[in-house]
Amino acid sequence: MEISDLPKDKKIILFDGVCNLCNSSVQYVIKHDTKDIFRFVALQSELGQKIITHIGISQKNIDSIILYEPGIAYYYKSAAALEIAKHLGGIHSFATLFRILPLNLRDSIYDYVAKNRYKWYGKQDSCMIPTKELKAKFLL
Repeated sequence: MEISDLPKDKKIILFDGVCNLCNSSVQYVIKHDTKDIFRFVALQSELGQKIITHIGISQKNIDSIILYEPGIAYYYKSAAALEIAKHLGGIHSFATLFRILPLNLRDSIYDYVAKNRYKWYGKQDSCMIPTKELKAKFLL
């Protein structure tokens, strides 16, 4: 898939495909995405690398979740997490209250968790393979 082929009506979550915490988060978002807003791409995939290059994020800074809205904007680290929560709606919207905290503080906490995620939650040898039922949620 090319950048020009990305769905314009979906928000794309780029995530670390070998991180257990990230994979659990993706499963959580899928379960609560009742409006079918999100699609998912592993950062390590060819398409993930194309999107990162397209939006201008350095390859060495890909230890974070990225929310990409094709042709509109992208969000990184804590801003991405809060934007995802906002779009999930319901009780998740309360997470946006964390926006009152300075971005540097939010991202410092995010970076601390990101730095320790493999130690705390473990890691897989390869990216998750979605089930048949979930395959439509993932872009290849």
